[in-house]
Amino acid sequence: MDPALRQISERIRAAAAERTVLRIRGAGTKDFYGEPPQGEALATTQLAGIASYEPSELVVTVRAGTPLAELEALLAAQGQCLPFEPPRFGEGGTVGGMVAAGLSGPARASVGAVRDYVLGAQLLNGRGELLDFGGQVMKNVAGYDVSRVLAGSLGALGVITEVSLKVLPVAPAEATLVFDCHQADALRLLNGWGGQPLPLNASRWSHEQGRGRLWLRLRGAAAAVAAACERLGGERQDDAQARADWAAARDLRLPWFDAAQGRELWRLSVPQTAPVLALEEPPLIEWHGAQRWYRVTPGDGDRLRDAARSTGGHASLFMTADGVGTVTRRFDALSAPLKRIHEALMREFDPHAVFDRARLFPDQT
Repeated sequence: MDPALRQISERIRAAAAERTVLRIRGAGTKDFYGEPPQGEALATTQLAGIASYEPSELVVTVRAGTPLAELEALLAAQGQCLPFEPPRFGEGGTVGGMVAAGLSGPARASVGAVRDYVLGAQLLNGRGELLDFGGQVMKNVAGYDVSRVLAGSLGALGVITEVSLKVLPVAPAEATLVFDCHQADALRLLNGWGGQPLPLNASRWSHEQGRGRLWLRLRGAAAAVAAACERLGGERQDDAQARADWAAARDLRLPWFDAAQGRELWRLSVPQTAPVLALEEPPLIEWHGAQRWYRVTPGDGDRLRDAARSTGGHASLFMTADGVGTVTRRFDALSAPLKRIHEALMREFDPHAVFDRARLFPDQT
């Protein structure tokens, strides 16, 4: 174990002995996400660097404290990328934080989520033990796929110290088309296009400045993108401006999100085929209909949860009105079977409750 890992391991063991709670923190760009962080900060930024990178194998192994921007620059130099477009929310965000948050960007519905690209991971558990899961190849079939369980765990299971990720080549062609349409028409179009052999990559719909607009991003072979543009019609956007807009969508920096100041920002996950929800507020819709953002008055989220459940989905309070405030619960309560599984995992990985599990489960302290 190298000095940086040993230092963190010793800190964990001391916390276990003293019954101290630790909150794992990289650059803090996602401190707003989940329940308010509790406990003493345990920094991971010293765990930085690229452990290995094989462009021909489409695999990179990175230490958890490595800035996400550094990893993406390395991949871009080789014409490769993280296809799920992890949100950054600010400078300095780390690879470990990317996996722990488990958040994906505009392309998620077409290419998969963070967890789908995690091949292996190294973890310091609540006993200070260094554990390895998965590997550095795309076919890991033996045993439980624990490395992917870490995606979205928000540090409740341990300190992610290193991850191996699958990467992909940058698509040779890209185009963004815009259509003027109402929300119901946008959902109908997206559902129809989803059943056709089109190079769909990302979409978003919002109602701004008195009209509804649907943005559709195509990615793939040049011939396929060109043929889709001709077939679908719409207004093609300038490539440079479109890239800037999609980057803003990825990091929630679009004007629509700026208008959310003074309101709670809620994220609803519903089936792609779900109809227009019976809510007054016009949403911003992504993931071909599966992710819908709403801005509501603080404390008015029960309506959103009811609407999401009516479709078989769920809702979570993504950001409070002031960015820090407290609420009863930001994530939907788990069903009894899922709760038992999560509690069993936390007991196994963190038997002394060293890590801030209340970040995910406010009733777990």
